[in-house]
Amino acid sequence: MGLQCGIVGLPNVGKSTLFNAISNNKAEAANFPFCTIEPNVGVISVPDPRLKVLEQLVNPQRVVPTTIEFVDIAGLVKGASKGEGLGNQFLANIREVDAIVHVVRCFDNDNIVHVDGRVNPVSDKGIIDTELQLKDLESVEKKIARVEKSAKGGDAKLKKELSTLQLFKDVLLEGKNARSVNVDEEDKKAVADLQLLTAKPVIYVANVDEASIHTGNKYVEALKEHVKGENAEVVIISAAIEAQIAELETEEDRQVFLQEYGLTESGLNKLLRASYHLLDLITYFTAGEKEVRAWPIRRGWKAPQAAGVIHTDFEKGFIKAEVIKLSDYQHYKTELACKEAGKIAIEGKEYVVGDGDIMHFRFNV
Repeated sequence: MGLQCGIVGLPNVGKSTLFNAISNNKAEAANFPFCTIEPNVGVISVPDPRLKVLEQLVNPQRVVPTTIEFVDIAGLVKGASKGEGLGNQFLANIREVDAIVHVVRCFDNDNIVHVDGRVNPVSDKGIIDTELQLKDLESVEKKIARVEKSAKGGDAKLKKELSTLQLFKDVLLEGKNARSVNVDEEDKKAVADLQLLTAKPVIYVANVDEASIHTGNKYVEALKEHVKGENAEVVIISAAIEAQIAELETEEDRQVFLQEYGLTESGLNKLLRASYHLLDLITYFTAGEKEVRAWPIRRGWKAPQAAGVIHTDFEKGFIKAEVIKLSDYQHYKTELACKEAGKIAIEGKEYVVGDGDIMHFRFNV
């Protein structure tokens, strides 16, 4: 399954600097709005120490980690919902992503122009939210108009759909995001086709100066307080530090650099972990002589769904799944030894895949 996070925010908050750092894919970073015109896409490997364990046990020809795509999307300004600036393009690009990484400026620097002339992360977040909410409101109102005509015949299902749409409209009119609407999965189908922008899960990246990387600052605290009811992730990152890490050639050099700053991991790792958690993902593995590979799936998926991530034929023709727990593989060292010890489980269509499962699928096309 392709996973894509869109990096958004006001101009000059550090979006492109962060993108450059985490993807090593050099988007133009300049001190003026809209230096990023076309979305830049960087494919980033998700670090997973379990892959190293399997590589040592299996000795495959290659190892393939999970990846997440990060899209650096053009900066947003007031009026984007009406097409101001690059608003229409921004909104079209963000509609395609699985989750939003909202970079918020949480540092002072007189040399970097703020689009509104002052640093205020809560206000900055509000500008983005408002534009996305206005676009969502437009989408909901258009569908309400369509459904109202059809519901006049008394169809109970359409009336229920209309009621749900009205609920979303009311919430958006209150200046709240669609993700705050509490309805069951069945009712969510009423807006599923709209791909509401404010319904997408969001990570707030508090971009701080180097001095604030450990403790945060007043801007970070204000942001955290403001979003605490949103069920959203907040990650503190210094894009400037990440940019320096990206320039280092070896893992050893990167570790030394992190130690100098008193860090145990890069901001990239924190962001990737937050993205995985936000999207409620887990990883299962396939392991053989040709390849050891990590596969991301949604938590709670059953074996046929997991098989479908490899190929749709695997899901359509699913028969059984052979499952080895990583701890058993580590203990017995080989697949054959696991089999002889009775540690390979044969699971059917109702098996819920666990994080870290090593799987082999039997299927018939």
